[in-house]
Amino acid sequence: MNAIEVHDLVKRFGDRTVVDHVSMTVETGEIVGFLGPNGSGKTTTIRLMCGLLTADGGGGTVLGYNLETDALKIKREVGYMTQRFSFYEDLTIAENLDFVARLYQLKPRKDYVDRTLEDLGLTSRRNQLAGTLSGGWKQRLALAACIMHEPKLLLLDEPTAGVDPKARREFWDEIHRLAAGGLTVLVSTHYMDEAERCHRISYIAYGKMIATGTVEDVVRDAGLTTFVLRGARLGEVARALAETPGVDQVAPFGTTLHVVGSDAKALEKALEPFRKRDGVTVERGETSLEDVFIQFMSSSQDNMQ
Repeated sequence: MNAIEVHDLVKRFGDRTVVDHVSMTVETGEIVGFLGPNGSGKTTTIRLMCGLLTADGGGGTVLGYNLETDALKIKREVGYMTQRFSFYEDLTIAENLDFVARLYQLKPRKDYVDRTLEDLGLTSRRNQLAGTLSGGWKQRLALAACIMHEPKLLLLDEPTAGVDPKARREFWDEIHRLAAGGLTVLVSTHYMDEAERCHRISYIAYGKMIATGTVEDVVRDAGLTTFVLRGARLGEVARALAETPGVDQVAPFGTTLHVVGSDAKALEKALEPFRKRDGVTVERGETSLEDVFIQFMSSSQDNMQ
């Protein structure tokens, strides 16, 4: 049984269609990255899946429960971590977790709280006020609260925004540890390195699902060609290429210039004059997930315009 199996989900707010016939399948024990620009419908789709919003169309199942009729059952077996820190800042870590344990009617509460503190490395800080925690520790508290009731599915909405690289890596190590134990994870993110740590990714743009698959699948199927230019006066080269047919993206990367196009022959033609410039080298490069992300954004119509 798939943990998530939804089809043709639609959600409208007034005359705006925020989620437009979105379908998604997530296997049990899988980590799926949910990518897309701001305002693309990621958060709304996640809220539809965990029963916080009711769809205007489509349907499916989450953990075997019907989205339309079993929203309450879904909520009890899902852990949902929101974008913003949403715990009481004037309570300690332990007091916040005790409050969550009461909500889920976990018994004995103390055992659940103590075990969760230990599992997430929070025991030494149990009496620290939540409001005094750094971003990384707040994130760890939020994750602890989400998994304390032992959910089968974890929905994470941009969980590492504003967190330093070390805390992000530790967070992802924890996610993979949980997934290895059978937990299914759907995580929205803007970080390409995080997307690459997922088993599969799904890309949504302005309410429509654009692509899904492994990172390798999505990059390959995008059909982009990338070249790397090195040499002097690359700023001048970048300005010239930006106006050249066949060039879709021009981006400086340190002392190099990455040039991307969807038509390989047209891109080769655009770069031909620069191959003859003294001091400039043009070499075939590897298309990155970020290149694909930008291409998808450029070719999608903003549903708020």
